[in-house]
Amino acid sequence: MTVHRSDPRPRALAVIGGGVIGLTCALAAADAGRRVCVYDAGPHARAAWVAAGMLGSLGEGHPGEDELLALSVDSVRRWPDLLARLGDPAVSAAADSLFVAGSSTDAEHLSTLAEFVWARQPRAHDDLRPVGIAEIRRMEPGLSSRMHSGYLAVGEGAVDNRRLIDRLRAALLDAGGEVVEQRVDDLGALAADDVLVAAGLGTRSLVPDVRLHAAKGEILRLRRTRWSVPPPSRVIRARLHGRSVYLVPRDDGIVVGATQYEPFDEASALPEVGGVADLLADALELMPGLRTYELTEAGAGLRPCSADGLPIIRRVDERVVVATGHGRNGILLAPYTADRVMTLLDGPAEAGRDEVATSTGGVKR
Repeated sequence: MTVHRSDPRPRALAVIGGGVIGLTCALAAADAGRRVCVYDAGPHARAAWVAAGMLGSLGEGHPGEDELLALSVDSVRRWPDLLARLGDPAVSAAADSLFVAGSSTDAEHLSTLAEFVWARQPRAHDDLRPVGIAEIRRMEPGLSSRMHSGYLAVGEGAVDNRRLIDRLRAALLDAGGEVVEQRVDDLGALAADDVLVAAGLGTRSLVPDVRLHAAKGEILRLRRTRWSVPPPSRVIRARLHGRSVYLVPRDDGIVVGATQYEPFDEASALPEVGGVADLLADALELMPGLRTYELTEAGAGLRPCSADGLPIIRRVDERVVVATGHGRNGILLAPYTADRVMTLLDGPAEAGRDEVATSTGGVKR
């Protein structure tokens, strides 16, 4: 039986996907009074399980990605409210980011990115400023003295991705939601008024007209020993020899990342030797004291990417909404995505079809 919008009962929402996007949307729906059930296929299906959790709007400013930059800035501004809702200060891993260049060529690359951000985000001049090697060393004495220069991005922090997932799930359960450990293969079999498909690459099999491609990324998790230098207090985003590497602090150590490339085989969830070797080499050049840390994990994940780099957030039919295609920015864009999904769920059933979210919070045909 069709449940009409005028029905006094709270509408039931089934969310396919137990990662950060699915859980953030589910929590927003539960807070709005909906009956919510999340279907979670497990950690192996979550792109956010292998992530550093950077909330880097300014750091994601690349020429040609104007809409993504504006979208990222919008979402970062929503993160304080989400963190307050979760009520666990330990979810936050760092408050600021320090960008460093290993050479004059690398510094020129960072300068190009900074100028792009300043040109499109006038307020960014207050939050993204140049720093020399002496100031870099004062802020983060564990970094190599051979760095060239950099930029400090104030307010561009990071969250602990796995603690975030745990807290989102706990908050959802406290709000009356439900989580079922189950893979869903047929949307028609779900007894819910509305369905949100936030299953990453798995969205393709449930909603075939959603076009996605995979980008594989590897990260390393390092654990501090009693002989180790302390981890940095900020996110460190470096450009070394034309490659990008970052160090993100955790309570017990550091997350090192990240590679990104199109995988030869999507069925393989194992990291490649070359990627791990590059990450270790660059991390040690950036922070020599990491030699005394323990390598506890080398992980790989598949990120769902859209053709234009923007997330796909749209209504498929009167019952189904999709939220996927966030690529490397799934955690960063989670609060924006939840707000956009709620707008689609609460609006007319015919609205929002075949649309993609844009930087202004509107839609692009």
